[in-house]
Amino acid sequence: MAYKITDACISCGACAENCPVAAISQGDTQYVIDADTCIGCGACASVCPVGAPEEE
Repeated sequence: MAYKITDACISCGACAENCPVAAISQGDTQYVIDADTCIGCGACASVCPVGAPEEE
């Protein structure tokens, strides 16, 4: 199941740096996950300091 980034995102970039498939990019106000590319591994959630990535 793909992940999404909630409004808790502080745009630190930790999630994008740790995504093994480069599914995460900087959006207008926070990072966003491309659901079609996301493999649901949870690497982003495990490194996020504020718990912003959540399973959809």
